[in-house]
Amino acid sequence: MLFLAFSMGTDRYLLDAHQIEEVLPYIEVKALPGAPTGVVGLVSYDGIPIPLIDVTLLALGRPSEPRLSTRIVVTRYPARDGEPRLLGLIAERVTDTLERDPADFAPFGLEPGTPTYLGPVTSDGAEIIQWVKAEALLSEEIRTALLRQAEMGG
Repeated sequence: MLFLAFSMGTDRYLLDAHQIEEVLPYIEVKALPGAPTGVVGLVSYDGIPIPLIDVTLLALGRPSEPRLSTRIVVTRYPARDGEPRLLGLIAERVTDTLERDPADFAPFGLEPGTPTYLGPVTSDGAEIIQWVKAEALLSEEIRTALLRQAEMGG
């Protein structure tokens, strides 16, 4: 299975490449004042406004650093109505992909009380890397806001 690697702080994480529509350079963001925590705004993707979540802000409480390797990862996530929706994720140090068997990942033992988007872990040499479940990044508050946006034709 193919994964896209990125960083939050000093740690590395992985996203399932099958959920990724496209990886874009970091571009201008239309701010959304009053949006739920982690939702930083909207970007235009093929002329369609899509919500943008900063995964570092969501996880670590600070925005992603604007580096050359900071990217917007356009992902597909399943909506309640069964239709896939697009979601942009700002991620730092998006520089490579890794091929891993899902069986290589193991629970990390602290699952209760941790964010639901943090999945199992595997190692890459001495480094531990963690699978991030993109669809679980959306809190109920964010899902409701996105559903409302979709119903309004946004």
